[in-house]
Amino acid sequence: MGQTLCKWFPSMRTVCAGTQEAAGSREPACVLCGRVDEDSSILGHKEEYNGFYFHKFCVIFVNGLCEYVEGSSELFFWIEDLILTIRQAERTLCFVCGNLGASITCAEPGCGRSFHLPCASKGECVTQHFGKFRSFCREHRPQQAVEAAPEQDTTCIVCMEPVGDSMSYSTMVCPACRHAWFHRACIQEQALRAGFYCFQCPLCRDRDWFITDMHIMGIRIPIREPTWEDNDAYASLLERHGSCDASHCLYPHGREQAEGEGPWQLLLCSSCAAQGTHRRCSNLSHSAASWECNACAGEDTASSTNSDLAGDSTISQQGLGPSRGSETPESSSSSTTSHAPSGPADCSPVPESSG
Repeated sequence: MGQTLCKWFPSMRTVCAGTQEAAGSREPACVLCGRVDEDSSILGHKEEYNGFYFHKFCVIFVNGLCEYVEGSSELFFWIEDLILTIRQAERTLCFVCGNLGASITCAEPGCGRSFHLPCASKGECVTQHFGKFRSFCREHRPQQAVEAAPEQDTTCIVCMEPVGDSMSYSTMVCPACRHAWFHRACIQEQALRAGFYCFQCPLCRDRDWFITDMHIMGIRIPIREPTWEDNDAYASLLERHGSCDASHCLYPHGREQAEGEGPWQLLLCSSCAAQGTHRRCSNLSHSAASWECNACAGEDTASSTNSDLAGDSTISQQGLGPSRGSETPESSSSSTTSHAPSGPADCSPVPESSG
């Protein structure tokens, strides 16, 4: 066919020759929006192919440019089609900023409004990050179907700042509970942080109806784990307590060491597992099967219980100082089975990377 196929997923990272540079910057600009942003949550990663720099979503939202690879969720476009799109955009005004270069046109039949992707929010446009990746101008954008209005002095459930007196582009409501009101910008930020697997209504925790509605209303929900799990912030919760917390540890090798059995075996509190002791450091008998720290057993119980009772199944702590962190958060297992986000029945969402 004499055309170059540009496959979208996974993204490519080649280097080009003929680049555009934004005014006052040596960074190559996107040929579709003119911005130099490298990794914008709105525009996506900046890519390069055959001499053209472009943002991921600037390309995806161009009407009719990208197509699905048959039998998969990958998108591709022909480089010649991108060139034609650029030439056409050079003669098209953005109805928001009034400048040339608009490459995204409202999906409503008969509507000729076009805009740059970075102008979408200012122009109250909606870009849907699923299915056919359609875009709508402020006049034809989808509206929330739920009939509700915020009460006087209602605040955003995310930022706690006042919301508008009615539903609007910037003021939204959970379609499930109809009580959680929030700003569009606030819920979008939460969606980017939570990712698809943890995104839900902040109030009622509904997911199915909430995610479907947010998708339709133009909220981008990346299909990935939440960002707060990226840095192993909770990795310590998976570690077993491994030191003796007796006020006077008697083990010659120190609190952090223990043996598999005998007087220097380390027993953890049977209630909280956040405190430990060597058997001998708390005068525990060799037959004691379990033990409780002072915080869990109670000071009275701990002081009145003698660990020399060999038949006791639960022995309270003796000789320990004040409890240090006797409580641990409950651990919970959650399924992370990969599945596509809810959306209109005729649309098949395309997985996004975290960018």
